[in-house]
Amino acid sequence: MKQILIIGLVLGLVSCVGAEPRRPVKVKSGSFNTSVERSKKLLALEEGMINQIITEDSLHDYEHSSTGAWYYYEEKNKEATYTPLPDDLVTLTYTIMSFTNDTIYSHKDIGIIKYKVDKQELFPGLRNSIKLLRESETATFLFPSSLAYGYHGDDNKIGINVPIKSTITLLKIEKQQDSIQN
Repeated sequence: MKQILIIGLVLGLVSCVGAEPRRPVKVKSGSFNTSVERSKKLLALEEGMINQIITEDSLHDYEHSSTGAWYYYEEKNKEATYTPLPDDLVTLTYTIMSFTNDTIYSHKDIGIIKYKVDKQELFPGLRNSIKLLRESETATFLFPSSLAYGYHGDDNKIGINVPIKSTITLLKIEKQQDSIQN
């Protein structure tokens, strides 16, 4: 009886010792570096495709935007000087094509868009390119996939990591009060 009591007491004391917390398992996979290298190779490949398009197109003078897109003007408005600022409301149309000029979405598919600059979601290239255009201007942009729909695509017609060509027409700019004062 005494032994059972002692064993019970020892088990009771041992069970009072707190559980030791688990430590995270440290595994270095290197997947981030692999992803960065893959992205650099993809961008280099797409820039090569863009350079080939520019070289073969002797009809247009291409410009390079600070965000990484190449573009040329189809219609330029020399009288206008104002380009959209954040919070301005712009009315625009655009098309999306492949680099082989196959239409993915026509301006009829997309329709006329009213967009509050930097306040609504559009794909990155379009969001940045709108700020380069003046009212009544049309330009065609070549976007690497990182400025288009990226590694996700659009879940419909545009696949993963697809560079695109887009013709954008800025129909109207409605300046906001802050923009008018500045």
